[in-house]
Amino acid sequence: MGIMFEMSTQSFPLWTFPILFATGLIAGFVDSIAGGGGLITLPVWLSVGMPPQYALGTNKLQATFGSGSAAWHYTRAGIVSLRECSLGVFFTLIGAAAGTVLVQKLDPSFLKRFIPVLLLGIVAYIIFKPRIGDKDVHPRISNKPFYIIFGLVLGFYDGFFGPGAGSLWTMALMLGLGFNLTKATAYTKVMNLASNACSLIFFASAGHIYYLAGLSMGLGQLLGARVGSHMVVRKGTGFIRPIFISMVLAITIKLLYDSFHNFSSSKP
Repeated sequence: MGIMFEMSTQSFPLWTFPILFATGLIAGFVDSIAGGGGLITLPVWLSVGMPPQYALGTNKLQATFGSGSAAWHYTRAGIVSLRECSLGVFFTLIGAAAGTVLVQKLDPSFLKRFIPVLLLGIVAYIIFKPRIGDKDVHPRISNKPFYIIFGLVLGFYDGFFGPGAGSLWTMALMLGLGFNLTKATAYTKVMNLASNACSLIFFASAGHIYYLAGLSMGLGQLLGARVGSHMVVRKGTGFIRPIFISMVLAITIKLLYDSFHNFSSSKP
């Protein structure tokens, strides 16, 4: 059986920890650029035998490291003004808290059918409007109503369901506040950090986290997000766009597959 580490009620062999670190490294790099890191990390948690509720909780722990690292780097580079988006952080926390509480009582499966359509619309819009996000444009809505509305809605969504939340934030910031793609990506990570940290508190209070495993992947996230955000700052929108489109498509395909698979499985 080899050397084992005990975490809560489950044991993991020693060889899984380098895999968790490497997964976090890759996911942190991708997520800091275009979001969608959960597509990489959640299957790994499930493959090592974590129950779903522990996989979700532990995933929030490691994701907080990645979003925190990216948000810190973007802020330090001067792309993000925390004062400017503080209202958004506040309402994202409220929305994420409501979503995390509600997901424990309701079935989020209806979102699996609606969100892929929305994500496909984002991809189509970016492909047919190739210049969107190249530079800042005049905002369509002022900061205060934008951050109240989208903080509550997207914070709730991230706490309740989650896949594609980063993509939705990035698109909302470009269309609503007129941000270029680099700036929208940076502000998205600040909002992701808020919703991840808020959800983490609720999962921790329920005891649904394996801390040693989460920290192992979280260290990889920390490094991967630092490298990814550094590349975004250096290379700009031309570097982000193809990765962003690829990750949105990957999330869409995964959600469509899950919906189709669940529908087929439910047939007599």
